[in-house]
Amino acid sequence: MGVKDTGRAGRFSPRGWGGVVAMAVACAATAATLLPLSRDAGAAISSAGAPESGVTPVTRAAAEECETPEASLTPSSADGPTIAAIKKRGKLFVGVDQNSYRWGYRNPTNGALEGFDIDLARAIAKDLFGKKKDAVIFRAIPTNQRIPALNNGTVDIVVRTMTINCARIKQVAFSTAYFQSGQQVLAPKKSDVTGYDESLKGKRVCTAEGSTANEALKENSFGAVFQDEHDGRPGDADVLTVPNQLDCLVRLQQGLVDAVVTDSALAAGQAAQDPAVELKGDKPFTTEYYGVATRLGKDDLVRRINKVLEEYRPVAWKQAYEKWLKADLPDMTAAPAPTYRSD
Repeated sequence: MGVKDTGRAGRFSPRGWGGVVAMAVACAATAATLLPLSRDAGAAISSAGAPESGVTPVTRAAAEECETPEASLTPSSADGPTIAAIKKRGKLFVGVDQNSYRWGYRNPTNGALEGFDIDLARAIAKDLFGKKKDAVIFRAIPTNQRIPALNNGTVDIVVRTMTINCARIKQVAFSTAYFQSGQQVLAPKKSDVTGYDESLKGKRVCTAEGSTANEALKENSFGAVFQDEHDGRPGDADVLTVPNQLDCLVRLQQGLVDAVVTDSALAAGQAAQDPAVELKGDKPFTTEYYGVATRLGKDDLVRRINKVLEEYRPVAWKQAYEKWLKADLPDMTAAPAPTYRSD
């Protein structure tokens, strides 16, 4: 595959256990304004004019042949069939998080859905619909439902700190990268865990199901305990592997786990919420890129999002970074340069 490279506002600072509880209460109180993902969500949206659930097959390189998964389609402002259908419906359905501080979360002081990913999702909707009010409908989806939500027609796109990798590009299509991150360990400041290393041996480590952190531990756990063992009884709780990443922080605070492995960008937000925890290790032990995900075969939508990102990176990206992320991730200088496939 040929590729070419081109390339603070007022702070709300929940702290510790109280901050997480406050966020959870805010999420529950405002659930009516953000459509939740449910088992029947795809059917419910289809009746409102969402995309059909069939997936258009396209050829993808096998994972072992994948060298540059973040390479995407060249930008275009053209309205193809996918965009035409979205415009006819009059709304863009976006899968987001509502409990990742600074990325996509409910502000408990006013109930507003806010964050870096939310700003980007609104920019994409604005490009499609102009200043039309209520043109974007957010649907809260857990980490392990991001790909199913796309492929069953529940949402048009996912903007939810989703890492582009070789396995995922066989299941969904991605835009160019809009943020660089990597996996890192989060643990109490008093812990003897020092990072992604032998200090994890025998420790209970929490990750989100379907996350790149969970895959990393499957490859090398350093002796950590990271998978739940069930005896088959109904109601068995998942303690180490959870649907939503924030659940890991709650388990850490409750003493049910010893450490968390997640994206450093998310971990930094959680450390900002709870001063008793910190990122362990000097830097992330992987390099990963977030992209906006769509269903396979929706090339016109991918190209349109890439066009939005071309315009977003120089100014709006920097403004969003300054507002949401710089306080906790001070070393970012710019968005990743886009990488395009030769097509």
